[in-house]
Amino acid sequence: MRKTLFIFLLLIPFFANSQDFEFGKITNEELSFDRNKIDSNANAVFLNEQGNSRLSFDSETGRMKLVFNYHARIKLFNKEGFDAANIIIPIYKNGSGNDDQEYLSGLKASTFNVKNGVLEESEMSNKALFNEEKSKYITLAKFTFPNIREHSIIEYQYTIESPYLFNFRTWNFQSDIPKLNSTYVAYIPANYKYNVTLRGFYKLSDNKAELSSGCLRIAGKDMDCSKLTYNMKDVPAFLEEDYMTAPSNYKSAIYFELEEVHYLTGSTQKYTKSWRDIDYELTSNKDFGGQMKRKDVFKTIVPNLIAGHTDELQKAKAIFEYIKKQIKWNNYYGKYSETSVKEVIEKRSGNVADINFALISALSAANFDVEAVMLSTRDNGTVNKLYPIISDFNYVVAKVNIGEKSYLLDASEPLAPFGLLPLRCINDQGRVINLKKPSYWIDMKAAKRSSSTHSLIGKLTEDGKIIGTITTVGSGFNALNTRKEIKKYSSIDEYVEKLDERLTNIKIKDFKISNLDSVENALVEAYQVEFTIGNAGQNDNHFNPFFINPIRRNPFKLNERNYPVDLGSASEERIAISITLPDNFKLKEQPKDVSIALPNLGGRYLLQTNLLDKNLTVNQQLLFSKAIYTSEEYHYLKEFYNQIIQVQKMDVLFSKSN
Repeated sequence: MRKTLFIFLLLIPFFANSQDFEFGKITNEELSFDRNKIDSNANAVFLNEQGNSRLSFDSETGRMKLVFNYHARIKLFNKEGFDAANIIIPIYKNGSGNDDQEYLSGLKASTFNVKNGVLEESEMSNKALFNEEKSKYITLAKFTFPNIREHSIIEYQYTIESPYLFNFRTWNFQSDIPKLNSTYVAYIPANYKYNVTLRGFYKLSDNKAELSSGCLRIAGKDMDCSKLTYNMKDVPAFLEEDYMTAPSNYKSAIYFELEEVHYLTGSTQKYTKSWRDIDYELTSNKDFGGQMKRKDVFKTIVPNLIAGHTDELQKAKAIFEYIKKQIKWNNYYGKYSETSVKEVIEKRSGNVADINFALISALSAANFDVEAVMLSTRDNGTVNKLYPIISDFNYVVAKVNIGEKSYLLDASEPLAPFGLLPLRCINDQGRVINLKKPSYWIDMKAAKRSSSTHSLIGKLTEDGKIIGTITTVGSGFNALNTRKEIKKYSSIDEYVEKLDERLTNIKIKDFKISNLDSVENALVEAYQVEFTIGNAGQNDNHFNPFFINPIRRNPFKLNERNYPVDLGSASEERIAISITLPDNFKLKEQPKDVSIALPNLGGRYLLQTNLLDKNLTVNQQLLFSKAIYTSEEYHYLKEFYNQIIQVQKMDVLFSKSN
């Protein structure tokens, strides 16, 4: 019975699609399509893309499910476009090992090539499909098309059955290649109410609502649906670039959130609730509020941790350090605890929520005013603030209030100092959950500016070698990132060895790295170096002084960027070079002093060079005074980098007298 019902459900939506988009019916216009009609730089293009979703009642389980059908036809113009033939379909599951998961079926994929004037079809074998367990929540179904060539047309379709109805099915009009036509049809029963939103920069080409009679049958009763059609034509590719949060924040897409369901019994279930309702649910939930209350676990531990500390901030830091060292992160995000605070302390491992609820409980045991903060990570997108959608959140951190100041803490990151969240958490706003007070929004931003100072103090020998010491002092994200990079290696010696290999023109003779594990202090790296300047041994010697963290590439290349530039935090970098010259060396040419500024005090780049008493100094400052720059400021940033790159091409010219 289940199999017959399933096949029947598949035929309905695909029959609807086939009226104007039949699998394998390639037109001459599609075969000869010229990419200049949409994007002269396109390596591939969606000729057509359609999808539809509808709810179906499974009489065997007595549950509703969502049936989603997808169909796409893509033209590959060149070898660079062959990546479009590598398909990945995420299949979601709840991670508990039961049948509450999605199922993929009806997969069909073919490549079409013209040979000797005849269109040939190469069907994909079922053996080409394989599954990758991305995590306990996601399986990736992957396949590659057979016999692809330049100017091939590839086509595929599939169906996904899902028990997850809340978000219906998001439809992305934009992808990394342009689309000539993208159409999505949603069949929503009359007793289901969804909030529908369009995100992104581009507008719909067509949007209509129609009545679809008898689209759903429950307990022998036919129900009508709203047939919602959304269409977008000539959709540009979405081009990702550095310094951005999740692409889903900016891609043109249709999103659905279930607001309420009116059941045949006459009862109504509301899914979109007030924050007051959500606050109660979270604080009453044993895996959220229940874990925040487990200060009893730390009743005997905390007194020893804070013994000897009279300052409240030092007490909080001691507890923070204990949790960071005691519990290892298992690399899973989460807003709910997967076990319990007691078990996490015993097992010494847990997800983000396990660790940070343990931190909250420990701080509570020391009588601190502490709260939980739910957030969405940078790669998960921003949350909807018009009404509560719990599924938007995927992470939780702690907020401790000491005197007039508040500190956001994430004990899953062992190398982060007190008050500095990892970059993954710096994303728009989070929701503060208090066990006794109403929740509220808080900005998720870096607590302090990232800074680094590089200095070279050395001397130039008569044979054209510079011998000296490069010292780098880092704080904020700069220090955190460097510490994480060093910890990837089995030892500091191995890290320095790899660094020495990357510095092709500089030889590291000795080194000292301080405060690697003392994360509350600035990270200090000191390297004794030796390198030869250009034209050694000749009378004229060219030397490029921009060898410490040079800017050789502009991270901003787009003609237009319709989304903001998000650096994560304001930042400052200072580079100071001081080189003592031999008596028979003179400075013949030097870079001109430079001052470049971004509008509205957004940042600056300064360069000064000077020669005084045989001592050459080159000083630079690169400052970004904001964490986020709007799309309107993009061209200023792009030109800012272009000018810096040109400045850093200039050399110092020494002349040597015999």
